[in-house]
Amino acid sequence: MTTSQSQTAASRTGDPNRTTGTAGSVPPAGSGTGRSHHDELRRQLGTLTTEAFRSELAEIDQLPTLEIAKIMNDEDSTVPTAVAAQLPVIAEAIDGIAERMARGGRLLYAGAGTAGRMGVLDASECPPTFNTAPGQVTGVIAGGPGALVNSVEGAEDSAEAAADELAALKVTADDTVVGISASGRTPFAVGAVEYARSRGALTVGLACNADSALGAAAEHGIEVVVGPELLTGSTRLKAGTAQKLVLNMLSTLTMIRLGKTYGNLMVDLRASNEKLRARSRRIVELATGAPDEEIEAALTATDGEVKAAILTILGGVPAPAAERLLRTSHGHLRAALRSAAAGHDDGDRADDGTRTDNGASNGNGTGSPTGATPDPGTHTG
Repeated sequence: MTTSQSQTAASRTGDPNRTTGTAGSVPPAGSGTGRSHHDELRRQLGTLTTEAFRSELAEIDQLPTLEIAKIMNDEDSTVPTAVAAQLPVIAEAIDGIAERMARGGRLLYAGAGTAGRMGVLDASECPPTFNTAPGQVTGVIAGGPGALVNSVEGAEDSAEAAADELAALKVTADDTVVGISASGRTPFAVGAVEYARSRGALTVGLACNADSALGAAAEHGIEVVVGPELLTGSTRLKAGTAQKLVLNMLSTLTMIRLGKTYGNLMVDLRASNEKLRARSRRIVELATGAPDEEIEAALTATDGEVKAAILTILGGVPAPAAERLLRTSHGHLRAALRSAAAGHDDGDRADDGTRTDNGASNGNGTGSPTGATPDPGTHTG
């Protein structure tokens, strides 16, 4: 179940009183089995670094506000270092995601609570930023749409609910499922990864504890160990920040690999408001160095499509030819510019395609953002 605006799939089986018999489910309250389950859960939590108690902060509520703010800021500054330790694994995951999305696959996030909200947030930002199609990047959160703004108790405890959600989305081998859980043990996230792997999908497990069940269940286990939180067990703090940083990388770098950018310009953005329309014009200006009149004409001719507008200016081809070249190059602007320079659409060429104003193009058809050096084409974008 998805909604086109938020790209969110919400668990339909998040009843807190529901028991499934799967790992992590909560037995009926008051039963002997329930007590032993809770004892085991307490034991597990006691082994997690994200749940560790910091005795040196036991009197933090007695400190001046500025001092507490400094302590918290110092804590947050350690997160990028923890992320850096996982960069090789993150990069491998991104290449795998991009490979599958290039053949029509989707990027699906699955999590509960803060972790689920982080996935939904990242998915929701992809359509305006990269003009992704509805459902191409989707967030699945345990407990339903209400879990985005209110805690849904017990929703995270069902691995079966996660499997149901992914089954409804018809996960295939071309898709990637990223399970997100600070503890690395949340049944909903682990269950999502296990189900996705059974369907042949690429799986990524994003956790904030080492040797996690989630990391072990996934092909790519990204374990960003941020250590104990300022407030004991409040994983919306450093763990949540780490999750946001990693998800930023997964989606952004995947889109770069898919040709959604030109250099560091968002040439596939969806201009859905005045700010983004102004940004579209600025991006074309930065990419081409063309005067305002030429930029306006190009955007008008291409119905506001930034990538096509840049190609008409730098490649010297009319809008219909630009659209054909972009389709042939699977949306990679640099490849389309090379094709334009090679005369693959000579029948529609508007001029010789050579621009020298403001140094926007070096005349070889590769075309780089103003002041940039063309890349060698290792990854055609």
